[in-house]
Amino acid sequence: VQLQASGGGLVQAGGSLRLSCGASGSTVTMQTTGWFRQAPGKEREFVAAISRDGYVTQYSDSVKGRFTISRNKAKNTVALQMNSLKSEDTAVYYCASKYARLMNIVQVNPNEYQYWGQGTLVTVSS
Repeated sequence: VQLQASGGGLVQAGGSLRLSCGASGSTVTMQTTGWFRQAPGKEREFVAAISRDGYVTQYSDSVKGRFTISRNKAKNTVALQMNSLKSEDTAVYYCASKYARLMNIVQVNPNEYQYWGQGTLVTVSS
């Protein structure tokens, strides 16, 4: 499975960006997918995750209400819509996935993920 993250860039505080994670070698319906981020000098942290069936999502407290994770079966992608961006959202964002037996499970632990994309940089200027 190969993941390709895209959509990062420079945006002003209060603005929006939409990240996309494309999967090849598998389908998003077979995997639970998550987004993580790593800011300079900090550890990688969980941002959002979505279940195989697309009905269960989970967010970190820091992005809840501002970010939305969604899945597009036809395009085999998972998107992260980021609104009301803050300077503290500046980081490299990674998508990750793992095969999941159960349809309605999400995973927040990065160590549980099998596949990782290369990361896309999001810079929010204040």
